[in-house]
Amino acid sequence: MIRPYREEDFETVVEFWFHAVQAAEPELCQRMGYEIQSAREYFKNVVIPENKMWVYELDDVPVGLLAMQNDYIDRLYVDVNFHRRGIGTALIEYARSLSPDHLWLVTDQANKMSRPFYEKHGFVVTKFGVSPPPESEPDVEYHWHRG
Repeated sequence: MIRPYREEDFETVVEFWFHAVQAAEPELCQRMGYEIQSAREYFKNVVIPENKMWVYELDDVPVGLLAMQNDYIDRLYVDVNFHRRGIGTALIEYARSLSPDHLWLVTDQANKMSRPFYEKHGFVVTKFGVSPPPESEPDVEYHWHRG
């Protein structure tokens, strides 16, 4: 079930988000020295204020997150223990219900998990660039258009 994010989801969502990032880009996490406490602070101070958010819930526990700014997907993460169960697809479909004509996002070029996922769901590469500091990682911009 997809529902709006609630304050009580914070710790569960930050934990699976942090572990999902580590699974997708372990080299980046190691190089940047990512730690769970800095993830909590970033989520609280940046992700929450800048986005509308929804969670995918199984047995009353959030296992997926969708964070959007209008037609921009800022975050889409699924707990690594629940990959390949259709949760990410359900969150993409939910995003399309919110913005039925166009969606876009940016991900790291090195993210070998997200890129095939988005391409499978009809997103097309439109630009290569570099993410802002402190990461300064090569990134890729994707767009999806209805039709």
